[in-house]
Amino acid sequence: MDLNKTWQSVLAGLELQISRPNFLTWLKNSRLVKKEEDGRVIVGFMNNFAKEWVENKYNKLILESLREFDDTIKKVEYIVIAENKNPPAIKTNEGKKYSSHQQDILPEFKIDPETNLNPRYTMSSFVVGSSNELAYAATTAIIKNIGKKYNPFFVYGGTGLGKTHLIQAMGNEIKNVYKNKIKVKYVPSEKFVNDVVWAIRNKRMDDIKEKYRNIDVLIIDDIQFIGGKERSEEEFFHTFNVLYENNKQIILSSDRPPAAIPTLEARLRSRFEGGMIVDITYPDYEMRLAIIKNKLQEKNVSLKDEVCSLISTKIQRNIRELEGILNKILFYQEVKNVDLDAKTVEEIINNIVQQSARNITGNQIVKAVADFYEMTIADLINRSRKKSVVEPRQVAAFLLRELIDMSYNDIGDRLGKRDHTTAIYACEKISQEINKNQNLGQKIILIKDNIYKG
Repeated sequence: MDLNKTWQSVLAGLELQISRPNFLTWLKNSRLVKKEEDGRVIVGFMNNFAKEWVENKYNKLILESLREFDDTIKKVEYIVIAENKNPPAIKTNEGKKYSSHQQDILPEFKIDPETNLNPRYTMSSFVVGSSNELAYAATTAIIKNIGKKYNPFFVYGGTGLGKTHLIQAMGNEIKNVYKNKIKVKYVPSEKFVNDVVWAIRNKRMDDIKEKYRNIDVLIIDDIQFIGGKERSEEEFFHTFNVLYENNKQIILSSDRPPAAIPTLEARLRSRFEGGMIVDITYPDYEMRLAIIKNKLQEKNVSLKDEVCSLISTKIQRNIRELEGILNKILFYQEVKNVDLDAKTVEEIINNIVQQSARNITGNQIVKAVADFYEMTIADLINRSRKKSVVEPRQVAAFLLRELIDMSYNDIGDRLGKRDHTTAIYACEKISQEINKNQNLGQKIILIKDNIYKG
C-alpha cells in the first residue's frame, strides 16, 4: 500500500464531500503514517485540536474513503505529529511508536511561511478558457502595475472553479517577478478573523495592524466569511483604507459578488465595488478537457483520449471535483496496472457520484434552494403561483428527483401536498430548460455546490 498516493486520493475525495474551509482547517496538513497488519491505519495531525475534531466529526467518512482503496482496513487511529527537526517517537493508543518523519509532507502542502502561498499555484499552470479569460487578463495587468491598476481586485465564482489558484498564482508571480522586493501576504478570511479574535483576547491589536498594514500585496480568500463579524469587519475596513491610500494592492475572492453578500457592511461593500470585479463561471467541455490534459502532463501519466473525453463530459460541476475524480481514476489505473477503458471509468465515476450523494436528505435540498433564492421554506412550499416562487419550487422538485431519486408522490407531498402530476411537470420543465437557459443551469450548479458542501 503506497501511503502517500493513497492519502492523496482520499483527500481528493474528502475535499468533494466537506466544505473547503473545513477541509483547509482540519485535513490539509494531515498524513497517512502507517497501516498495521491487523487492519488499523494511523493518520497524523499537526496538533491535538485538529486530531480530536477530525476523530469526532469525520471518522466514519475517512474510514469509508480508505476502504474504497483497501477493503482490509478495519479501523482508523489518529495521532499528533509535531513538526520539528528531531521529532520524538510518538505512541499511539496501542503503544506502537512512529516517527513524525516516517512519511514526508505531501508536496502540494509545502506552504511558504512568509507569504502563506502554495508554490504549486502558478500562472503557467492556470488553464485559461472562456469562463475565466477576463479574470486572467486583469491579473496579468495588475502584476505589471501593482496597486495602480484595478485596485481592489475582486474575483468571484462558485466552489472549485479556480479562484484560489488564480489569486495565489498572482501572489507567486509577483514574488518571482519582483524578486521578493514586494511583500505579499495570502490569508484565508477565517485566518484573518481568528487573528482578530486572538488579538482582542490578548489585548494585542497593534500586532494585527503591524502584520496586515505593512505589506505591499494583501490577498484575502473567501472574503464573504468576514460578513457579520463586526470587529473583524471594522479592522479589515481600516486595514483596507491604509493599504489603498498607500497604493498597496488588495486582492479578494468570494463565492458571490459584493452586492450579494447580505451580512457585509455597506461601507466595505462600497470599497469592494470601487475596484475591478470579475467572475469565473463554470468551464465548458473544451476547457475541462484542457485541464485534464494539463494535469496528466504535470503528473507525467496518460489516459486514453476516449477516457479523457468521458471525464470531461460527465464531470461538469467544478474544477476541484474534476481533479479529485481524475486523481482517483489514476490511482485505480496504477493499482490495476492497466490502461482503463471508458466503460470502467464510467463505473468509477458513477460510484464516486453516488457516494457523494448518498448522505443528502430532502430537507437539505429544500433548505439549500430556499436559501439560494433568499426565501423561507414556508414561502417555497406555499400555494402561491407567483413567478418568484414557481421557479424555486420547480428547481427543488427537480433536485429532489435528480439527487436522491425521490418518488413523484413524495416530491408533491414535500412541496406543499401537491399532486404527483405537478411534480412530474416541474421536473420535466426544469430538465428541458437547463439545456436552453444557461442562467438557470448556473443557478442549479451553485445550489448543488451548496448541497454537497453540507
